[in-house]
Amino acid sequence: SDLTLEDAESFLTAKRLEGRSPETHNHYRSAIKFLYKKVLKILWDDDTVPAMKRERNLPAVLSRDEINAIIDVTPNLKHKAIIATMYSSGLRVSEVVHLHYDDISRTNMTIHVRETKGRIDRYTILSQKNLDLLTEYWYKCGRPKDILFPSSWSGGYLDIASVNQFFKKSAKLAGINRHVSSHACRHSFASHLFESGTDIKYIQSLLGHVDPRSTDVYLHVSNKTLLGIRSPFDNPEGGES
Repeated sequence: SDLTLEDAESFLTAKRLEGRSPETHNHYRSAIKFLYKKVLKILWDDDTVPAMKRERNLPAVLSRDEINAIIDVTPNLKHKAIIATMYSSGLRVSEVVHLHYDDISRTNMTIHVRETKGRIDRYTILSQKNLDLLTEYWYKCGRPKDILFPSSWSGGYLDIASVNQFFKKSAKLAGINRHVSSHACRHSFASHLFESGTDIKYIQSLLGHVDPRSTDVYLHVSNKTLLGIRSPFDNPEGGES
């Protein structure tokens, strides 16, 4: 064959200039690499024909005032407690809906996050302010003994989509016009801890990130220990924890 690696690179460069996404570019590259190596038996060099790096979008982060406004305008006490728990403990939506009553430790001021989708169990911090809200919710909303936030309809786990729905509604009520999802609570938790000087490795642990690179988007590292880390929900001024 008269094809060369430069031909492959020229083709991919043309596609990139057409505005193809990194994902599409790399799909083309994988197909061409297979053709060259397996069919045409042409020696392949990854440096000559490199993959295109995927862009990492920075996560949406809400300010402390915006988070508090969202919680304040949420009329439903269960919904209010869910949003506060996601923010104050850095939980994924899938994690907050799977919480059980026994996962809340008032003695240790921690929340036990159980394994979901292959992730390992972990513990994260429990905010005093959020504990007060959870206690109010528990007494006023049926005193659930199993699932902490059961569905009003089925008694089972809440649907993740419904959490996103009421979060977006509350964000709109709070006057936040840009696009945000409930996952912004978790991102804001991490960012606000960084602003307060908490060390990257402890936030990685609280978030349950196995790969440190997942936490790198928040990087502004300082040297604090896990002892004494306060939830940003309890530290509204953004001062040292």
